[in-house]
Amino acid sequence: MKPPKHVSHLLLKAGFYLILMIIFIYLLFPFYWAINSSLKSEAQLQMAPATLVPRDPSTGDFAPTLRNYRVIFDNQQFVRGLINSSIVATSTTLLALVAGSFAAFALGKLRFRGKKPTLYMILAMTMFPQVTVLAGLYAVITTLKLPTITSMILSYMIFTLPFTTWVLTAFFKGLPLALLESAQVDGATPFQTFYKIMLPLTAPALVTTGLLAFIAAWNEYLFALTFTSINPGARTVPVAIAYFTGAVARQEPFGEIMAAAVVVTVPIVVLVLIFQKRIVAGLTAGAVKG
Repeated sequence: MKPPKHVSHLLLKAGFYLILMIIFIYLLFPFYWAINSSLKSEAQLQMAPATLVPRDPSTGDFAPTLRNYRVIFDNQQFVRGLINSSIVATSTTLLALVAGSFAAFALGKLRFRGKKPTLYMILAMTMFPQVTVLAGLYAVITTLKLPTITSMILSYMIFTLPFTTWVLTAFFKGLPLALLESAQVDGATPFQTFYKIMLPLTAPALVTTGLLAFIAAWNEYLFALTFTSINPGARTVPVAIAYFTGAVARQEPFGEIMAAAVVVTVPIVVLVLIFQKRIVAGLTAGAVKG
């Protein structure tokens, strides 16, 4: 005997929300655990079993501490890493958006010979693992004696620029060709058409791809570790966190690492919250037009 339709509907709805809750907890629990660990002292971190909130080892009372946050902000290496990461990630994102939007406009709206092979070449560039070009790139940068910050910005363009160009090309292709033809009839140059008409219409796409490029540059570790090996003052924040040391030999400063991870995640969360409407618009437009 089949259950009534309204009962089946309620069961399906309950199952949906249950699965949604499981996914939500699965995705957010690591970040919650990082916050929880960052608010614990060394003694609280060594408690067994581990507690879901910071508790005093002797009384069991709720006892969070901000000591780990004070320690990392007193660490000049970490503060300098935040500044370096901000410079590198922001510069990389802006350069990738400027160069990528020009290339995407040409690939999406202009006619020229070799357009398809160019698109496939750009897509192929995103498939190469970073480690395959690291040694050769490091040799070139060492030979040219480029500053470390500059070398990281140019190196990060290797994986941010092809991605930005490829994604924006799909958005430019989705714009009506009549806009381009109307601008030409009105006497606009190709640059005026791009800057005054096409580019403002792709604002959601620019925000979405820019944010993804910023996250990639902000979190990058391998290139930064290699290029800053001879210039510790240029270390970005992921490398700076990797060099955290404890107060005594062989001590892993787990609480400080978790506090630094929380601090590093905050700018990304803030950017997503600020641009969430444009991000959703950009993703939706990409799904429809791409």
